[in-house]
Amino acid sequence: MNRTLGLLINPVAGVGGPAGLKGSDGEAVQALARTRGSAAHASERGIRALQVIAESYPDATIFTAAGSMGADAVTAAGLRAHIAYTAGHGQAVSATTARDTVAAAAAIEKAGADLILFVGGDGTARDVASALSPERPILGVPAGVKMYSGCFAVSPTAAGVLATRWLGDEQIPLTEREVLDVDEEQIRHGRVDPKLFALVQVPFVIGRTQSRKSATPVTEAAAVHAAARGAVAAMNDTTHYLLGPGGTTREIARQLGVEKTPLGVDVVCGGSLILADASERQLLELVSTTPAKAIVTVIGGQGFLLGRGNQQISASVVAALGRDPLLVVATEQKLALLLGQPLLVDTGNAEVDRTLAGYIRVITGVGSSGVYPVTAPEVSTEEKGAQPCV
Repeated sequence: MNRTLGLLINPVAGVGGPAGLKGSDGEAVQALARTRGSAAHASERGIRALQVIAESYPDATIFTAAGSMGADAVTAAGLRAHIAYTAGHGQAVSATTARDTVAAAAAIEKAGADLILFVGGDGTARDVASALSPERPILGVPAGVKMYSGCFAVSPTAAGVLATRWLGDEQIPLTEREVLDVDEEQIRHGRVDPKLFALVQVPFVIGRTQSRKSATPVTEAAAVHAAARGAVAAMNDTTHYLLGPGGTTREIARQLGVEKTPLGVDVVCGGSLILADASERQLLELVSTTPAKAIVTVIGGQGFLLGRGNQQISASVVAALGRDPLLVVATEQKLALLLGQPLLVDTGNAEVDRTLAGYIRVITGVGSSGVYPVTAPEVSTEEKGAQPCV
């Protein structure tokens, strides 16, 4: 093992997702998320990646930042932490900021890390990329709300596998990937326009490294309309439907005559809007008392059904929905562009992911559907019911 590894965690990454806040940037948003019952799970996801590394390299030393920005997770995984940065210069701080992320990334690179793992979303990726040399490889452990960029592994376990192979001096190809980010305030006003902020080097293995999210082209509008019609035809008047984010679900809402919250989760029943821009807590309260189903679409270019941008439909919500929790809708073009790769679920709960792994029917039009494999990257491929993540 001649290569070295760095780790940086954004402790508040993803806290705004279950609260329906479209992101976690800014102390005010983070505080509001907590009042809505949300908690960040970035540290837990970082530990899962590190535990995979520890299985092969239990004596590895990880260059990292002090406390919740990395060292706590490294120690929890049984590895040695080499502290390269301390927020507040050793003074007590109530919270870390983007400035700390930038400074920590630069310090970890300077300390000698060959590959830097970061735990967060697009905002964290943007901060990390701004601090590093263009040739320094990075890999994201997905933990944010927004993950449009192509620099993430498909799951914490996949990140750990890639990092382990890197430490073993395997010749994993590096590919240039885009770091994208969306202004959260624009999202809250219905405008979604990802901007390119950097090009970074990322270890790439098919099925382990995430592709960038692709937008639905204008030429696919007719297919989106048809897929939405198919979903509407499959709905009934007594079930409450949780409409997840996406262009196809927006078209479903339009056909039902209700307004769709951009990148939010809305609840409809009998053609009426019951709850707009719902949080995880609100969804849990609702599905515990009435028959319900989540309508989700496939993220273009990535294949995710759950765990990317729709964290309101959490593992707890999916479990509460019962035996048949999802109605999946997508265009045939979007499915074809996955080039045979399976659909993905990453709820953060391996038990829930395991129940979703296997095969699922995807509606593509009125009377038109297909059955597609679903993989849960956090579930061992040897376990019963899981499909291989190649």
